[in-house]
Amino acid sequence: MQQYTREFKTNFKLASPVILGMLGHTFVAFADNIMVGRLGTAELAAVSLGNSFIFIAMSLGIGFSTAITPLVAEADGAGNPREVKRTFKHGLLLCTILGIALFVAIMLARPLLHYMEQPPEVVALAMPYLSWVALSLIPLVIFQAMKQFSEGLSQTRYPMYATILANIVNIGINYVLIFGALGFPKLGVTGAAIGTLAARIAMCFILWGLFKRRKFFRPYITDIKFRVIEKGRFRKIMNLGFPSALQFFFEVAIFTAAILLSGVLGKNPQAANQIALNLSSMTFMFATGFGVAAMIRVGNQKGLKDYPELKRIAHSIFWMSALFMVGFALIFFFGRHLLPHLYLDPQDPLNRVDNLEVMAIAAELLLVSAVFQISDGLQVVILGALRGLQDVRIPTLITFIAYWVIGFPISYMLGLMTDLGSTGIWIGLLAGLTASAIMLYLRFRYKTNRLLVSSEAMV
Repeated sequence: MQQYTREFKTNFKLASPVILGMLGHTFVAFADNIMVGRLGTAELAAVSLGNSFIFIAMSLGIGFSTAITPLVAEADGAGNPREVKRTFKHGLLLCTILGIALFVAIMLARPLLHYMEQPPEVVALAMPYLSWVALSLIPLVIFQAMKQFSEGLSQTRYPMYATILANIVNIGINYVLIFGALGFPKLGVTGAAIGTLAARIAMCFILWGLFKRRKFFRPYITDIKFRVIEKGRFRKIMNLGFPSALQFFFEVAIFTAAILLSGVLGKNPQAANQIALNLSSMTFMFATGFGVAAMIRVGNQKGLKDYPELKRIAHSIFWMSALFMVGFALIFFFGRHLLPHLYLDPQDPLNRVDNLEVMAIAAELLLVSAVFQISDGLQVVILGALRGLQDVRIPTLITFIAYWVIGFPISYMLGLMTDLGSTGIWIGLLAGLTASAIMLYLRFRYKTNRLLVSSEAMV
């Protein structure tokens, strides 16, 4: 184990700013859920329903932007700053276009909420929320392009700073607009959406400002001419970006399906699903941070063509992620009855019966989530390593099979055709995540073994 544990310090130093930045993204939703949860279970379910659309669009935007990191990391590892700048310019332009397209797609899809067998009072609250948060996709995807560029250069701190400052903006606007403080109108769920939009715009300006202030970034961000476009560069980013976007989409879509299936069961199961999903997404951000570290370090070693070191470093990150996720599994197991108190007040006289039911269901879902923490963490870290290898097509097929051929049918049958209800839905998620982790690791082992054999043959 020593060959792996000696890399833990370097891994964590690289991953920790990413983790904090990703937690910042999640904390936007966390703050929305806690504040909106004080208004009632219908409002909490409305945020869940609105985000079910947004999460799908976000998965495509964030997934596509991840193509920038391995390309930048490889060019940086090979000592080619011109290639870094070209990748950033084309990636930023493509992400801007994609952000606008995703906003338009969500606005056109909004009427579908009326045909999804969701509680009518939840749909009424979700419609205005969805409109504002859809607009926030444009600055979010632009921010992701800048973030992935920075991380590809192993500069993981600056996106973290931008995200933390943006959260301060979000919480402040949430407070005054959700509850009508300081003379502002009480907008409820819509106020939370406006806070999210403002926070995501702030992230872009803050991160760009940090780039401008640091000499390290100036060679890459000055004198960018968008009039000069290279079709070959576009194709290279898209060939990596679209499969990566589909990988994110397949995973996020099955969790979105869990939201919708829970909505068929009623507003209380849907609210409980939102609590468990929000808490699980917080721990998932740690694994995502380690996945970015794997993508950067594997990409660097690929640029150096040091394949034995590449494999050793990747396995060190796999082990580190597994240890962290075991810790989170224990927290969920022992804290499953306490954690839902963060979102709902069991002593609220107006909503006491609903709140107690939601909290009981959420505790069962957190028990299932505790079980799948390890497989969920491993599959995203292995995906990061495969992206570092620029291997995206077969992993995309693997994620589709794991989530939609294995996971979703189990969620549907156990959730809607048995008495397990919401717990059955989450057992399907457990099956999909575990299948994904196993198949992706086999793919990683196959790819790295081939690289080792080919390098030895060349020697």
